[in-house]
Order: sequence, then structure tokens, then C-alpha cells
Amino acid sequence: MRSFRVEFDEFFEDGIISEIEIGLGPCGELRYPSYPAKHGWEYPGIGEFQCYDQYLMKSLKRAAELRGHSFWGTGPDNAGSYNSRPHETGFFRDGGDYDSYYGRFFLNWYSRVLIDHGDRILALANLAFEGSCTATKLSGIHWWYKTASHAAELTAGFYNPSNRDGYAPIAAMLKKHETALNFTCVELRTLDQHEGFPEALADPEGLVWQVLNAAWDVSIPVASENALPCYDREGYNKILENAKPRNDPDGRHLSAFTYLRLSPVLMERLNLMEFERFVKRMHGEAVSDLQLRAE
Repeated sequence: MRSFRVEFDEFFEDGIISEIEIGLGPCGELRYPSYPAKHGWEYPGIGEFQCYDQYLMKSLKRAAELRGHSFWGTGPDNAGSYNSRPHETGFFRDGGDYDSYYGRFFLNWYSRVLIDHGDRILALANLAFEGSCTATKLSGIHWWYKTASHAAELTAGFYNPSNRDGYAPIAAMLKKHETALNFTCVELRTLDQHEGFPEALADPEGLVWQVLNAAWDVSIPVASENALPCYDREGYNKILENAKPRNDPDGRHLSAFTYLRLSPVLMERLNLMEFERFVKRMHGEAVSDLQLRAE
């Protein structure tokens, strides 16, 4: 990081580089690599815990010993595999071990290791990029959000079952370093997910609301991006709705939005017209449907 700062010093000094996004994990996101496609994972699999290397196993054993229950120093043996469903496992099913004394201990340790990792990296980043704004990215794991355990979030390191807020501790860590949050999937509609994969019990709208408000509650900037290609008005309208929520008493809004991405499909006439309409509305311009058709 320091080498990057030195190499591009003139761009920082001239304000051309105004913010640095710090990668904290797979795809630059703060999470464990719990659902790698290269290992056979397919949506909407719950993923697998990533704590079985010698270093994390040593950390887990030490934490269990400090807790006074050394027999807790192993990972769950009933959490399924990459493509399991929650109800197929003893750990994630309703009333499963995720909410047992051992389960709560393990998940608290697992998520804390991830947050501590982010804390250390961002501390170094603030030293390397002193005086510059920093940001980091959080993944939008919305599948199984409507179940009690939120299994896919748990394996990724987000201790966010239905009876616990797993994103507030992450937001607090980002606030400590005055680091902005970049979140994804703001274009996804829960109804569309139910139509495409009803068995996934996904709720991207609920997840977006929870994560954005966790960040806004500690007063850190929030940016976002779309998770999947988006060319239709319904998707754009959902982005606009999340960018500046209606009736928010504090007037909170996204600080930035990254559109993914420029492609030949986007450049098709009707898609480009919809995109132009979206950009104008993001900038607060009133655009009627009649004007759009007349262009």
C-alpha cells in the first residue's frame, strides 16, 4: 500500500485520486471465501466454514481453552457442504446447533476473526494513505436471509441470524477508521428472487435495508453498486429508491454509485435510453416517460 501511495503521489496531491478502496478478502470484499465456484459451489448453496487451516484451528483451540471448554476447539461437524441447504444440516436447520452454547461461541469467534482482520488492514491503510479517504466493500449475501439461521451469511463470516444484528459490529469497525462502506445488490428486488429461485428464501431488499442503516447509524458514507447486469427500469428504480430512501427523516443517501458495467448490450439503443434516463434521475432531474419516447 505504501509503495502504491509513493508511486502515484502526484495523483493524490492533485486530487485526481480522491478515495482508495481497500480490498479485505475475495473479490475485494470483507468475507471468507465460503462459496468458491471453482470448488463446485452453485447458487444457492450455503457455502462452507473456512477455519480448518492450522492457524485458525490453533486460534479456535486457544479461544475454547480461554472460555474453559477446550472440547469446543473444533469446527462444526454437521454444517453440510458447499451446496447444502440449511434444513439438510444439523447446524443450520431451525433449532439447530448454530444457536446452541457451542454454536454461539463458535460463530462469535469466527466472525470476530474476520472483523479483527479488517481492523488490522484498515489501520495499516490509514497509515499508508494518511489524509486520503478510504473505503471497503462488503458482499451482499441475500440467499437464505428469510430463514432463522441465515446460513450463507454465517459461513461467509457475518454473524447475522434472525435474532442478532451481525452488521453493526462491522459498521463500528469501519467507523473506527472513518472508512466508507461500499455495498452491492441495490438493484435486486426480493420478488424477482422468489420467482427465479423460490427455494433460496432470499431477501435482497431486507439485507440492503439492514446493512445501509447499520452504516448510516454510525455516520459513515455509504456507496453502492449493482450485483448483476441491469438494463431495465424496474432495476434502475430500485437503485434510485435505495440511493435516497423516501421519507427518511435524516435525509440519508448514498454518497456514490458504481454502475456495472459498460458492455455491447448496454449500448443497444433502448438500453442506452433507459440508462440515460436513470443517470438523469440520479442527478435529480425530472424525466418523463413521454420525453424518453420522443428522443
